[in-house]
Amino acid sequence: MKNVTITVEDSTLEWVRIEAARRNTSVSRLVGEMLTEKMQFDDAYTRAQRDWEADTSSFNAGGKAYPVRGGQHG
Repeated sequence: MKNVTITVEDSTLEWVRIEAARRNTSVSRLVGEMLTEKMQFDDAYTRAQRDWEADTSSFNAGGKAYPVRGGQHG
């Protein structure tokens, strides 16, 4: 593991200290866990978007008109 120095607003530091205490952990560990969760979420989102874009079947209406929302016909 590596150590880093970060700069945050006073109000953010106050919040993270309280949140760490509430979770019975250190500020360092809490921030590290939050960054890991963010990284994993972003990676999962990117994979899902890439898979969706590669799935051309969702764009094929078979030559038929796409349905209109709310039952309106245009």
